[in-house]
Amino acid sequence: MSQNTPLAERMRPKNLDEVLGQEHLTGEKGTIRKMLENDTLNSLILWGPPGTGKTTMAEIISEKSGRKFFKLSAVSSGVKDVRDVIDEAKKQNLFSGKSPILFIDEIHRFNKSQQDSLLHAVEKGWIVLIGATTENPSFEVVSALLSRSQVYILKALSHEKLEELIDIALERFNKDEKTDFTIKEKQAFIQYSGGDGRKLINSVELVLSQFINSEIKEISNDEVMEVLQETMALYDKNGEQHYDIISAFIKSMRGGDPNGAVYWLARMIAGGEDIKFIARRMLILASEDIGLANPNALVIANNCFQAINVIGNPEARILLSETAIYLAVSPKSNSAYMAINDALAFVKKTGNLPVPLHLRNAPTKLMKDLDYGKEYKYAHSYEGNFVNQDFLPEEINEVKFYEPGNNATEKKIYEELKKKWSDKY
Repeated sequence: MSQNTPLAERMRPKNLDEVLGQEHLTGEKGTIRKMLENDTLNSLILWGPPGTGKTTMAEIISEKSGRKFFKLSAVSSGVKDVRDVIDEAKKQNLFSGKSPILFIDEIHRFNKSQQDSLLHAVEKGWIVLIGATTENPSFEVVSALLSRSQVYILKALSHEKLEELIDIALERFNKDEKTDFTIKEKQAFIQYSGGDGRKLINSVELVLSQFINSEIKEISNDEVMEVLQETMALYDKNGEQHYDIISAFIKSMRGGDPNGAVYWLARMIAGGEDIKFIARRMLILASEDIGLANPNALVIANNCFQAINVIGNPEARILLSETAIYLAVSPKSNSAYMAINDALAFVKKTGNLPVPLHLRNAPTKLMKDLDYGKEYKYAHSYEGNFVNQDFLPEEINEVKFYEPGNNATEKKIYEELKKKWSDKY
């Protein structure tokens, strides 16, 4: 392979043993390894952060299963491109007897009609679909296609795996370029990569290339930052600063700064970010960070999400801006978020406590004879549609998960709870 080829491409693993950090899929008992060994290949979705090996995994599956490999990017391909590949795949199927693989990168960017165009080919077995996505396929892949595919989750690379990848990249660079660099400190590389293996290799190549003709042969964090701070891209919708920018956007709204929210929103829009991705993150923030302090925030965010799917770009930017500003200036409370987290942690610790008899359903005579539901008090039969009774298992009856936030709306909620439940809240 030519040395003009990027280092990340030269280092791309050729077999499952070379793939780092995905041993649950590629190891001796890994599901993808077993699938290849047993020749039981079905359509699948690879879901994981950028730079974890989704494309590499698809190429290895194709190579080891002896199937023709077709690749499309959801960013630049339309329905016609999909149909052309399917037609070609049908011809290949006749000759080889094995369904070719159609790999679609960023499948979450395909709209419903584009995904539907794949469905018939998958059902007929003309292609084996492998989709790669950084987004939850439950939200982004149509249910009919998802039901015919197995979802495999790729894990973010651990700190140890990132260090190992730096060592491999350094060794390969020195070999190809006939240099003798050493890397004294790795933290700046790892911090800059954000866990993205491809970005990490690119940054190693970029930094080392800058010092080929210098006297510096030992690379420290200072040299790394000197180079990378001058060459960082404005925004890369494919993952380079994808998570950093959305993080700044969310934190600006959480922190109540509409100026910051609109600026980072503009950065994403200018960079071509998926508007559904932005709107979905605002939906999450409306519940997680605003919650009961302003329940209308969730309504506004949901309306925005629905509306941008109807309107599309460029006008969607106006809806996104309006919603971002509204969420930024809204009062904040994470009480609902903390309540469910605390409850989940408590359930994990205490296990399956029995449901109190008076709360159990009693659809049969036997259940009624066992006193299921016997002492349940129907709230609407009492004044104010409320009656004091226990709704938690007896062992944890005094535990409290919901703590009202310090805002006008939840102060009223707290007053009502005290009025009804006395010392319980």
